[in-house]
Amino acid sequence: MTEARAGGETDVWERRETLVTIRIIPYVSLAGSVVFALAEGRAERWQILVFAAVSAAWMYAGVSFRPRWERPPAVRVAYHIGLVALIGVQVAALSPVYGFFAFAGVLHSTLLPGHARFAGVFATSLFTSLSQIGGELSPAMILPYLAILAVNTGIASTLLFIAGRAAEQSASRKAMIAKLAEANERLETLMAENTGLQAQLLTQAREAGVAAERQRMAREIHDTLAQGLTGVVTQLQAAVQARHDEAGWRRHVDNATALARESLAEARRSVRAVRPEALERARLPEAVAGEARTWSERTGVPVEVVTTGDARPLHPEVEITLLRAAQEALANVAKHAAASRVGLTLSYMEDIVTLDVRDDGVGFDPRETREEAAGVAGGYGLLAMRQRVARLAGRLEVESEPGGGTAVSASVPAIPSTPAEPAGISGPPAGDPGPAPGAGAEPATEPVAEPVTDPEAGSDSAPAVRAGASGAAS
Repeated sequence: MTEARAGGETDVWERRETLVTIRIIPYVSLAGSVVFALAEGRAERWQILVFAAVSAAWMYAGVSFRPRWERPPAVRVAYHIGLVALIGVQVAALSPVYGFFAFAGVLHSTLLPGHARFAGVFATSLFTSLSQIGGELSPAMILPYLAILAVNTGIASTLLFIAGRAAEQSASRKAMIAKLAEANERLETLMAENTGLQAQLLTQAREAGVAAERQRMAREIHDTLAQGLTGVVTQLQAAVQARHDEAGWRRHVDNATALARESLAEARRSVRAVRPEALERARLPEAVAGEARTWSERTGVPVEVVTTGDARPLHPEVEITLLRAAQEALANVAKHAAASRVGLTLSYMEDIVTLDVRDDGVGFDPRETREEAAGVAGGYGLLAMRQRVARLAGRLEVESEPGGGTAVSASVPAIPSTPAEPAGISGPPAGDPGPAPGAGAEPATEPVAEPVTDPEAGSDSAPAVRAGASGAAS
């Protein structure tokens, strides 16, 4: 906008300059010369008025009637020759005071093309100099005349040159202003488009954030409240069945109360996006073993837990994903598998960590549709597990057959923990002595096994672990 306004102001000043120098001053100089000639009385009155009328008509036809840029160069040259001839006749024949009118020839020489302007200045200066020596050229005045001619020509040519350079600079500025205005318009258009894109990106980011938070809350609700409520319902149903056994009834009610409190605490932690309490108190192997032990105590199904490889702190998201996968797999076994034994293996390898859970339950047919398989495997649980693992560029595999049990394997990258993101404490949970340092890899034979770390076992031991779990399932 500023460039356009500046260009408009420049055009206004140029039009005013043209109006004054080309269309007003020549008539003023002619009128002044006529007044002085009439006052001087050297020529007949009618001669002065006739030449004045002819000169005014000539200038009107050559300049005022049509703009100078609409006339071809030859016409402009012919016009200037005629104007100089009128000036010369009036200076030489009527009165030297027409030297004032000669100034119009200098101004109108700017209408000529190229170097013809300087020729027009020189021709005009011939009669301007003649008027300055009195209108008569005698032998004694030749040298003074030539000197005055040189001065007049030099001054007029210099002014003409300066005016030409100024016109060129003005044209260059106008072109630059036009380019700046065009660039400014493009920039404003791009800024408007950029503003629209920013608004669109903000909307998309907000929508994506809302969707991601909804998915997170859905997963957390399923992993905490849904599983907890399922356990509460199961324990209460067992309490109803054991209503004649006061000790059994009390045990199931206490289990339901404990489940409700734990679910409430986990729900609050989920809302605040805090790590699960199990990982706040222990490392991942101990946390998984603690969940398995608690699950076994509530369901009465023995769980064998084995840890292989170098158990090391991992990124919180990795540990949370594996812990939630273990919880979901155990919950599915309790709800659908009718298993008598469960094997759980946590394998630390060089670049990945794998969690394998296998049971000897009823199993299902993997060739069923995803909806049917999800219904057998626990509804939203399997989908939530897949989403959690996929978020870490991991892989979830489910193997099963009717009557042959089910094996769930979750593999995620072994992203190490950073000092700013501690992966739980290094000691065992309170009340749990945990494994002794350097303990061997021999799995426990108790119904609920504590995690056993085998430093010598690597990625090659994974098949043996699965085979062990399979044997337990059989």
